Amino acid sequence: MNILSYILWNPSLEAFSIGPFSIRWYSLMWLIGLALAYLMVRWLYKKQGIPNEKFEPLFIYCFMGILIGARLGHCIFYQPDYFLTSWKGVIEMFLPIHIDAAGGWKMTGYQGLASHGGTLGLIITLLLYVRRFKVPAWVVLDNIAIATGITACCIRIGNLMNSEIVGKITDESLPWAFWFVQNDGPQQVVLRHPGQLYEAIAYALLFGLMLWLYKKMPQRVGTGFYFGLCLAYIFTFRFFIEYFKEVQEAFEQGLPFDMGQILSIPFIAIGVYCMIKSKNKVSA
Repeated sequence: MNILSYILWNPSLEAFSIGPFSIRWYSLMWLIGLALAYLMVRWLYKKQGIPNEKFEPLFIYCFMGILIGARLGHCIFYQPDYFLTSWKGVIEMFLPIHIDAAGGWKMTGYQGLASHGGTLGLIITLLLYVRRFKVPAWVVLDNIAIATGITACCIRIGNLMNSEIVGKITDESLPWAFWFVQNDGPQQVVLRHPGQLYEAIAYALLFGLMLWLYKKMPQRVGTGFYFGLCLAYIFTFRFFIEYFKEVQEAFEQGLPFDMGQILSIPFIAIGVYCMIKSKNKVSA
């Protein structure tokens, strides 16, 4: 097999180290994604004349909603047999640790986050933010939607650096096929679709589309149009990209659709509904 016909992928999991502390690529990309979204929404709030004191708490609400929702989503939808059947699993669901058979523990970080859960958690905390700070709900949801693509792109790049959520096996006829050494081992070349890269590119394009539409139609903020477009775009793409990705858990093998596709369907429906309803709304 010609090494020029595929991409050998075996990066270090660590972006850099400072003394005994190391920062992983995955954590770094999460932080970069959230920081870029923070700057984007700050710019939108300023352009729309929303007071800065109503913006500042928004980041905390978003961060907690995404993290808690993504973690619970993974544990409940993908590994309920592990996390919901023992106190050990329940503790590991909420704390970033692993408990061994002897009762000892070590810090591992949260190993397992689900985008569907993160989306649901974000929506819930945004509604709490709206209630607390009296900002129109659709304005907040639309503004967050405009910035979502860049964060989603960064997270999938983090998955790529972690060699996780890999694509299905292909062959050397695909010139951009990846050999994920950390996933499949160094002994035998296994070529796969870079599903994480497909998603990262799609979400970067979403971000560009949102910026272009906002410049053309800033008055649509507050109608639910951008929120609906964001949900419909991301989860329609997510539904079809699943055909190129390996299932994450064994129980999905016998399902007509995998868990990612099943969970995407209601988000697509909500997104389409919001876009249709937005035609009859006028931004406040």
